[in-house]
Amino acid sequence: MKKDSNTRSFFRDIAEAVSGTEQDFTEGRLSRAILLLAIPAVLEMIMESIFVIADIFFVSRLGADAVATVGLTESVLTIIYAISLGLGTATTSMVSRRIGEKNADAASNSAFQAIVTGIFVSLIIGIPGFFLSEKLLEVMGASPRIVEEMSGYTRIMISGNVVIMLLFIINAIFRSAGDAAVAMKVLWIGNIINIILDPCLIFGLGPFPEMGVTGAATATTIGRGSAVMVQFYLLFFGKKRIRLSVNHLSVDFRVIFKLLSLSFGSIGQNLISTTSWVALVRIISSFGSEVVAGYTIAIRIIGFTILPSWGISNAASTLVGQNLGAKKPERAERSVWVTGWVNMILLGFIGAILVLFPHPFIGFFIDDKAVFDAGVEGLRIISLGFIAYGLGMVLVNSFNGAGDTTTPLKINVFAFWMVEIPLAWVLAFKTNMQENGVFISIVIAESLMTFIAWLVFRRGRWKLKEV
Repeated sequence: MKKDSNTRSFFRDIAEAVSGTEQDFTEGRLSRAILLLAIPAVLEMIMESIFVIADIFFVSRLGADAVATVGLTESVLTIIYAISLGLGTATTSMVSRRIGEKNADAASNSAFQAIVTGIFVSLIIGIPGFFLSEKLLEVMGASPRIVEEMSGYTRIMISGNVVIMLLFIINAIFRSAGDAAVAMKVLWIGNIINIILDPCLIFGLGPFPEMGVTGAATATTIGRGSAVMVQFYLLFFGKKRIRLSVNHLSVDFRVIFKLLSLSFGSIGQNLISTTSWVALVRIISSFGSEVVAGYTIAIRIIGFTILPSWGISNAASTLVGQNLGAKKPERAERSVWVTGWVNMILLGFIGAILVLFPHPFIGFFIDDKAVFDAGVEGLRIISLGFIAYGLGMVLVNSFNGAGDTTTPLKINVFAFWMVEIPLAWVLAFKTNMQENGVFISIVIAESLMTFIAWLVFRRGRWKLKEV
């Protein structure tokens, strides 16, 4: 009887997590708080990963050059993602602290300042990106055909980065306030629009023009832009924890400077990891477009499986921020260890599947033998480190949620710049392992980062950080 009651309670919690909850995450059972935050966060990340999976699924029908175009552009876009995530992380720290302090007005003010900052930064990136898309592809080692015929994809994705920036920042606002279900539903809307428009604009179905790989960028930008419009509507007219009003529509430089000071560390750590990834793509491009295409497909598959785990670690970040704001540091620490174990178990299971059975996952996207072989090896090798990735995500996000963005920055500098890039170059060119050497360097660097983060987290200094 008790078992049936627990089962019903579990499913009620799932339904509440998906529909939205008014739960105070600084009170009550910690396991329930994690469940209510993690489920919509995981579904949100799945939706985000479907954005990129849908694009690569349709673009792969256009050949290796089209896939390589997406891969090379993504290596540049990762810098934009890094900045967006950095601003989102700082936003999470500030908003979750204010919510934990039960100061909804200050949380709303912080939210608006984060939006203003995101728009300004996106313009700084987007305007020169519109004019320099061909040059960026050349620097990344693209073939002349890609530069001449497919740079439209790069131009649209970079110049339209404002929708990426705002989508990340505003969803961070909802998540950190405890309204993770809202962030999830917004991405559902954007995703549905993207999936419908992708084949229409790529292949010219019905009345739509045939735009090729450029159509994928157009569809994605329209989908994300639609999601952002829904976000703004909910911020001003929704009935959630964060609600903007006319009183909040003014620039508060004091809050912006605080936001930027927190952002520098988180943007820095993301830029370090993503510029490292750009360097890895540059090394891999030495072995041809087919290898780049295979690596791109493998990374997309890995991104699809890892993004739900980012959702779980985002739940830990929100819990850390809110509970530190409520002066409950021990509860904040317990939330990290629980989510860490959940994440390791989840990714360990997924990683085992990808290591043992990589072929059908790569074959779903491409049948070109050279691309297929490179993708299979990349997927198998990189998946070996999934358990370490799971714990590392939670620890890093917990530091950031506490407002300690400097510690992960230092760890990233060491793991990615001082270990991963030099090791990738040595293994690829000096030991004749070629692209497999790059894949191995990723596993070693990520595992090292997790180990160092674990050592530092146990010291507990992050609990003393003021935001």
